[in-house]
Amino acid sequence: MKHIIKTFIALATCSAAFGQSDTLSNLPVKIHHAEPLFIDLIRDLGARKGEKELNLGWGMEDQKGFVANTGFFEYEFSPVNRLGLEVEVPFSFYKPEFERQDGESAPRNRMEGVKLASQYTFLVAQKYNLSMAIGYIHEFKTHSFYSLRHGSAPLKGHSLNPFFVAAKRWGKRIHSMIYTGPEWEFTSGDRNPEKYFQVNASTHYQLNNGGNLIGVEVNQEYSGWEFATVVRPQVKLMITSNLALGLVTGIPVNLDDHGISFMARIIFEPPKRK
Repeated sequence: MKHIIKTFIALATCSAAFGQSDTLSNLPVKIHHAEPLFIDLIRDLGARKGEKELNLGWGMEDQKGFVANTGFFEYEFSPVNRLGLEVEVPFSFYKPEFERQDGESAPRNRMEGVKLASQYTFLVAQKYNLSMAIGYIHEFKTHSFYSLRHGSAPLKGHSLNPFFVAAKRWGKRIHSMIYTGPEWEFTSGDRNPEKYFQVNASTHYQLNNGGNLIGVEVNQEYSGWEFATVVRPQVKLMITSNLALGLVTGIPVNLDDHGISFMARIIFEPPKRK
C-alpha cells in the first residue's frame, strides 16, 4: 500500500509542476481524443482539475458452456491538472447455458475486488494533436460470495498493472490510440505470480453531431508464448451534453473457451461547480 500512495503523490506533484496552460483561457491545453469503451482510460488525456465521471456497465459473455453476466461501477476524478484517479468495483454472476453432462459446475458469483488507479498525462503536443500518459492500476481481488460465507478471508490476491498510453487525432474526426503494459497477478499461497502483457489498439471516427463515435478496439493479451485476441466493434451515442451510452460487441479471434460478448456502458460527467 505504501508504494501505491507514493505513486499517487509523485504523479500529483509532477502534474502540478509541469502542466501547460492555454494563454487565452488560463486552462491547461487539452486535446480531444476518442476513448475506447472496453479498456477505457482513468480520465481523459490532459485531464483538468475538477473533472469527474461516473460509469456504470453491464455485459454478457459466453464462457465454455456458461454465461457470465458482468458489471462494474467506476468513479473517476482529477484532483489537479493532468492527473486522473479512479476507483472501480467489478462483479460477475454466472449461470449454465444448458444442463451439463460432465458434472462441471459454473464459476461462483463474486465481487471481483476493488481497483485503484492513477494516470498522469506527461505530454500534450497541440501542434501534432498528440498526447501521452503513464498510469498504474492496483486491484485487490476477493473470494466468491460462497467462499466468504464459508469462512474464507476476504482478500484472495492482488494484481499490479503499470501502463502507457499514446493517442493521436488525425484531422477533425479520426482518432487512434494505443494502450499497453504488463500485469502481475498474485494469488495468496502462490509464490510465483501469473504474468501477462497487454496491447490494446483502437481507432474511432467522430460523427458530425457532438461526440457520437463509431470505431473498433483490438485487445490482445500475451501469457508466455500464448496470446488471445478479441476484436470489439463499438459505438458511443451522446444522449445529452454530459450523458452518453456506449455499446460494444466482442468477437474472439483465437479463444477456444470464449464466445461472442456484449457490453453496455453508461457514461455521466457531472457539471463542474463554478
